[in-house]
This record gives sequence, C-alpha cells and structure tokens, in this order.
Amino acid sequence: MKSKMWLFLGLLGTLALVGAACGGQQGGSGGGGGGGGGNLSGTIQIDGSSTVQPFAQAAAELFQEENPNVRITVGGAGTGDGFERFCKGETEISDASRPIEAEEEEACKKENIEPEQVPVANDGLAIVTNKETMIDCLTVDQVKDLFGPDAKAKSFKEVDPKLPATPAKFFTPGEESGTFDFFTEELLETDAEQRTEGVQTSADDNQLVTGISGTPGGIGYFGYSFFTENQDKLNAVAVDGGEGCVRPSPETVQNGSYKPLGRQIFMYPSKKALQRPEVKEFMNFTVENAPRIAEAAKIIPLTGEQISESQKALQ
Repeated sequence: MKSKMWLFLGLLGTLALVGAACGGQQGGSGGGGGGGGGNLSGTIQIDGSSTVQPFAQAAAELFQEENPNVRITVGGAGTGDGFERFCKGETEISDASRPIEAEEEEACKKENIEPEQVPVANDGLAIVTNKETMIDCLTVDQVKDLFGPDAKAKSFKEVDPKLPATPAKFFTPGEESGTFDFFTEELLETDAEQRTEGVQTSADDNQLVTGISGTPGGIGYFGYSFFTENQDKLNAVAVDGGEGCVRPSPETVQNGSYKPLGRQIFMYPSKKALQRPEVKEFMNFTVENAPRIAEAAKIIPLTGEQISESQKALQ
C-alpha cells in the first residue's frame, strides 16, 4: 500500500512540472512582449527608412538574443522604396520616417495588405554644416531661401549679410526618402520639392555625412541620430520656427519645442503578418522595450504616454 501511495505522489509531481512548463511556454508566445521565451522560429523581413534602420537593427539583435531561431533581416532602402516592397508583399514590416501616404495605402489595398502604424521612437531632422562653416541659427525663411525649389543663393551671405560668404554646397536625401518628404512638406511647405541646382542627393545618410563634413561650405539635413554619431565633424544649426532659435536635442524633440522639424518615426507591420507569432512577439517586444532599443540605437526614445499609444495600435 505504501509503495502505491509513493507512486501516486510521484505521478502528481511529474504532472505538476509538465503543467508548469506548458504554462511557461504559453505565456512566452501569447503577445505579452516577453520576446517569446526562445520558442519562436521563422523569418521576418524589414526594409524602409534609413533613419529607422539603426533602431530596427538594434530591436532585431536584442530580440534574437532571446529567440535565436527567428531570422530577421533589416534593410534601409528609404521610406518610399520600403513601402513599395511592403505593398507588394515582399516584407512583413516597413520602416518609415513619415506616415504612409494615400497612394501607398491604395497600392497596399490592391494587394489586400493592411498596414498598421506603430510609432517606435522620436526623431528630429538636423540641419548640419561643415565644422568650418559655423552657422549658429537659421530662421525658417532663411532655410527656404537656401533649400526651396526657387532658391538661387550660391553663398550663405546672399541669404543674410551676417552669415559667412562661403559658397554653399548642398547634400540632401533624395525623393525616395521619408526625410526628404518631411523636410520639404513641413519646413519648405512645398509638394515634396526643393532646389536642384548644386545639390547632391543620396539615400545613404553616411554618404551625406561624408559629403558635408569633407566639403567647405557643406550643408544638408538628415535624422538627428546621424548627427549625434558624427557630431565630432559636423555642426548642428539651431532653427527659429517663430519662437526663437532652438537646437535639436532629445529634450526639445520630446517636448515639441523643436519646430517644425521634430517628428515621430514608425514601423508598419501588416495585419496579416501580425497573425504570425514571431512577428507579433517581435512588435510587442519592440514597443515594450522601445526606450532600451532607442538607447542602443542612439535615437530619441518614446515617452511613456507614446508607448501606451503604440501598444494600443498593436492590440
């Protein structure tokens, strides 16, 4: 009788351990943002904004530490080209430095792809110059006189006699870039147009950094994170949006005082992709760990209120 009792108790103990293990697995893949507990597998393809790329890459690396069987590739083709791939069904997630546009949504709709907008970080566009071209502040009107589609100024002094007489050499993102769209629409207030004379464009922000830093009179713009990575060879210009000169920083971007060049940046998973456990867990992980990921990517994090809004978007 004793032996039967011990056998019975041993069986109960074994069942309890199995139940606990099963419960742990369910909690890891049920959308709680814990990263899946290493039980996930699959492939996630991400492409789009070069500004968002460092954040997405950091998120992928941290997620894969807990989920080594999930393979994540991250590209940086530009917001526009990223949406083109996404709306053809070639990627599960599209990175964007601006909201999706109506024609892009229409292209997705034709392929039965429903994008979900999820803010993942904050960013400010930094107007930067060569270190030797020390311009402290520009008004919005002066920026328009330099970069606007009708701008003819060949030197900074032509815009303001107090500015250097150095010939201006322009380096900017191209039309495939969400940063280009945001800059031209929000600051220049044009229909995605800027000057073409004397302007070199590139989808690679690193090439823009090289051009501006290595050229006397070099000036251009890109995401604030690229300035912070290269501030030893670049000068960030403060912008006067009507309330005085404000320099880009994490504080001025988060509190909204860096106008009109502060913005949120996004990741767009498709609703169909979110039905896959590895994609759902990756996005939950990314939002819940957004400040840690932003720190790793040297980008401006979401506020607590913004994180709550992103979590609502995923739910």
